[in-house]
Amino acid sequence: MWTETDNRLKKTFRFPDFKTAFAFMTQVAALAEEMDHHPDWRNVYNVVYFELYTFDAGNTVTNRDRKLAQRIDELAGTYASN
Repeated sequence: MWTETDNRLKKTFRFPDFKTAFAFMTQVAALAEEMDHHPDWRNVYNVVYFELYTFDAGNTVTNRDRKLAQRIDELAGTYASN
């Protein structure tokens, strides 16, 4: 579940290994480019951390962030464990 804290939507995803996490990130990168809305994220081994917010709206959470979060969840659902 995404949590909204400090004007950010936040969520952590865990995968079986680095290769799977990186494959997920590659799909998210293509999605973000398609939506022209890019996440603040980082990866450590099999874990991907997201913070979504809209810079152009004063660094707050907007519907663009919620839509991207929903699409990220849909992508994550295609992976075995997260």
